[in-house]
Amino acid sequence: MKRVSATLPPLIALDPAGPPLYRQLSEWLRRAIVEGQLQPGQRLPSTRSLAGELGVSRLPVFSAYEQLLAEGYLEAVAGSGTRVAAAIAPGTPGRPAPPRRRTPGDAPASQERRIARRVAGMTGPEQTWLDSQGAFRIGLPALEAFPHATWARLLSRHARRAHRSSLAYGDPLGHLPLREAIADYLRTVRSVRADASQVMITLGAQHGLQVCMHALLDPGDAAWMEEPGYPGALQALATVGARTVQVPVDAEGLDVAEGIRRGADARMVYTTPSHQFPLGATMSAARRLQLLQWAAREGRWIVEDDYDGEYRFGGPPVAALQGLDADRRVIYVGTFSKVMFPALRVGYVIVPADLVPAFRAVRDALDTCPAMLPQLAMTDFIREGHFARHIRRMRALYALRREALVEAIDHHLPGRLQVVGAEAGMQLTCLLPDVTDDVALSRRAREVGVSIRPLSPCYHGAAPRPGMILGYGGIDEAAIEDGIRRLKRCL
Repeated sequence: MKRVSATLPPLIALDPAGPPLYRQLSEWLRRAIVEGQLQPGQRLPSTRSLAGELGVSRLPVFSAYEQLLAEGYLEAVAGSGTRVAAAIAPGTPGRPAPPRRRTPGDAPASQERRIARRVAGMTGPEQTWLDSQGAFRIGLPALEAFPHATWARLLSRHARRAHRSSLAYGDPLGHLPLREAIADYLRTVRSVRADASQVMITLGAQHGLQVCMHALLDPGDAAWMEEPGYPGALQALATVGARTVQVPVDAEGLDVAEGIRRGADARMVYTTPSHQFPLGATMSAARRLQLLQWAAREGRWIVEDDYDGEYRFGGPPVAALQGLDADRRVIYVGTFSKVMFPALRVGYVIVPADLVPAFRAVRDALDTCPAMLPQLAMTDFIREGHFARHIRRMRALYALRREALVEAIDHHLPGRLQVVGAEAGMQLTCLLPDVTDDVALSRRAREVGVSIRPLSPCYHGAAPRPGMILGYGGIDEAAIEDGIRRLKRCL
């Protein structure tokens, strides 16, 4: 290697009131090496010379050299002093490499920083509707009405009495008592047929979908996706390289006949039958039976996302599709994040008994096991009756807020919006005239402090319908009225 003559480094400004002098000096030398001011093989001044140049003692200079020798930026050569390491060559991370000659067959520069192609299926417009926690942020429950004191007491109970087993690695399927409590609850309230051995605790519904996709699909497999549908499901499908088949949704839910026509070879169906996201339809009994019969006949899987299934205002919650499944083809996904609070990150998947080993293996590979403390508290929250009482209170509260939102729309925006999906859940959808740019509208709404999720990004075909998805769960009647007034200015 060509030798580089020894030179004093440029003037270094040390701040006596700043960090330790050795750290300032080591950071300056490291940056000078990375940025090419000091070349590979270049000899540095002795510690005595550099200390005299800087007007400091030898100790911080010696310590800085020792630090960079340990990190590999410098090397000590017997009889030649300390030099910049010869291995620090152009192209070192953070250091500009010399320009490379290109030939006509080279790939363009834009292709050199490649990422996985499937990531393209996870992107979309900037999610400006996530910037606000007020009107009309979707997926946000009534946090002020949550029994915080009760939850804190349960958490404190288990934190104080932490046992060795609660601090170690847990079962990939989750804490058994919580799985038993969930199985009992779902059998009673949602007509789900399962025992604790089929319950897997997840980090919410989105994580549950990820586990399902990894367990059921290979790259290139086809899967039905509701159109319009939940973008998070599309992202989960993209992570495994699945091929999506867009199946339209109407007033009866997923159009099964059209799905068979478009994708009879699909290996899996994703659906939200109890409360379709985002249009709010409930899948009819005829469609449910048609889907189950087709899946049993053709050997297909159905992932049932029970989105907001607990909250239905015109009567009791609709029974789960899984409860009608006699051929064990349905995987049921649910979450506590919207019933309790989003930061809880506790959900569940109900798995057919013969698939449990595969799902356990996928869960173990993805993140080993769920956190124990929230599971312990959640078990008591269900067993002691707090969960059932909380749902009853929230169902009544959300019914009032839904009514307030519909009335505010009728009063301030008469005839300008078509409201759909107002019979269940914590949000409703308003259809807009076809000429409206709902993504641009969501940006304007952000400027006046209103969060609206545009409907068009939920379509993945050629003809999206513009609209707004308005959440009302996390805001009171006064905020609903004020939010609609602000929204009127944007329209």
